[in-house]
Amino acid sequence: MKQRKALRRLLQEKDLVVAPVCVSPMTARVVEQCGFQVAYLGGYALGCTTCITEPLTNMVELASDASRIARRISLPLIVDGNAGFGEPMHTRRMIEELIWSGIAGAHIEDQHFPKRAHYHRDYIEHTTTLTDLVQKISMAHQARQELDPDFLIIGRTDAIRTDGYDEGVHRATAMLTAGADMVMLFPDDEAQARSLPRDVPGPVVYVNSLGNRIGRPVFANEELADLGYKMVIDAMTGLLLSYKTARDSYQHFAKTGESALAQEEAVELRKELEDLIGMEAYYQMEEQTVEPPPA
Repeated sequence: MKQRKALRRLLQEKDLVVAPVCVSPMTARVVEQCGFQVAYLGGYALGCTTCITEPLTNMVELASDASRIARRISLPLIVDGNAGFGEPMHTRRMIEELIWSGIAGAHIEDQHFPKRAHYHRDYIEHTTTLTDLVQKISMAHQARQELDPDFLIIGRTDAIRTDGYDEGVHRATAMLTAGADMVMLFPDDEAQARSLPRDVPGPVVYVNSLGNRIGRPVFANEELADLGYKMVIDAMTGLLLSYKTARDSYQHFAKTGESALAQEEAVELRKELEDLIGMEAYYQMEEQTVEPPPA
């Protein structure tokens, strides 16, 4: 699949690959239009936009929503594969479904499954054993080798918070040995964030989690590249701003009875939106078949 090959090529050619979160096919096209080369669908973002929450989202819902996005963009899409949605056997099925759905890669974590809502309080983690984690990564690697070796596997560990920095690095190393292409860790502080690319024997992904409540640092892309990270996922900006814009505009509408948008700006935005979703091509199709061209 060309998107998977493109992602592999980007990882070889670029110092830092940037993957902003998208929460719908429309926002994914905005990501593409803005010049980014990779898009990302996070579990937290999917859970919020569906009002289900990540702990209650299942594998079929993830594959379905991710596929709707992947089919509407030319960019590689990386998704949050949760904890593989079960045991190693279930992880294998998830990888198969994601590959068949046109997804370019996924990360798999060492969180307890099913996830608990308390996971989203930031300060609580429920990590599983290293054996469980390695078995899931190994099974994921086996599945992608059989279906598409270009599918990207990112191993994720939250063990720094539960078991300390050294255990996090140990788990990252074990995941790389088991077949992960890259690893994702969550440092407790800036000093750990700066050390990880040096201490982990393979490419490391950093997650800029804007709005986290435990003081985990948020870095500029240039600084992450200088530190030696290979990929950065912006997991929250698009989600939070989408919510903020909707909240503020509807609050204004409720209080005043008037739109927060001026008519002139609305006309421009509607044209931009229709261009984004490709309306002109559909107009042309109809003019060639069922609609006469405008006078």
